[in-house]
Amino acid sequence: METFQDIHLPEALQHTLAHMQFAKPTPIQSQAIPLALNGKDILGSAQTGTGKTGAYGIPLVSQLMENPDAQAMVITPTRELAAQVIEQLRAMLGKKSKIRSALLIGGEAMPKQLNQLRSQPRLVVGTPGRINDHLKRKTLKLNALSYLVLDETDRMLDMGFSEQIDEIMKHMDEKPQTLMFSATLPKSILRIAQNYLHEPEHVQVAATSSPAENITQEFLHLRDDEKYRLYRVDHYNVDTQHGQLHIFEGSLTN
Repeated sequence: METFQDIHLPEALQHTLAHMQFAKPTPIQSQAIPLALNGKDILGSAQTGTGKTGAYGIPLVSQLMENPDAQAMVITPTRELAAQVIEQLRAMLGKKSKIRSALLIGGEAMPKQLNQLRSQPRLVVGTPGRINDHLKRKTLKLNALSYLVLDETDRMLDMGFSEQIDEIMKHMDEKPQTLMFSATLPKSILRIAQNYLHEPEHVQVAATSSPAENITQEFLHLRDDEKYRLYRVDHYNVDTQHGQLHIFEGSLTN
């Protein structure tokens, strides 16, 4: 897969990808997207910044566009990541899309989320705790879910969400196509993969102990009382496809 034109995608999705400046697939996208489009479960080892949201998001959106009965859900460890993911998926769907979505995260007013769920969204993105809240209230049903993504699964387990993930899985009548992404692969991840993935394809783009290739890391040793006095960032810009953070007009002051 050299370009996104090399694979079968809905024409509307091709247009939104071009508008979002998705030109050349990243390594994780080149490996994962064809497998996901063929209905395979995936266990992916990928660092932040490798383009994994596109790796699972492009086939997810393709399925929603081509199958009017398809429903998809993405589970993330934090509400910040969930908000970023749904923003990118909505951009892929396009402004004129009639496919409704819901963001289910803690810290947001419940009435707002209930209104989103009443509209019968086919795409749900959320955190384990709030998803379980809605399952207990019976305001969310997963019996027809066809596509499931567990994003940053290792972080979810580190944050103690193992039991909540298990509880979510109990609400699915049939096993959906499942994609699981994790920066590391400890035994706890392999246990979940064995329980919830069916003959998964393993996709790995880099050593799980190394940072993404296109991220530059720098550090300063500072005392606690120096942090805000010494460093100031006035403006930033995020490249959502390649996970790059560009900082402009940052300054170190004496």
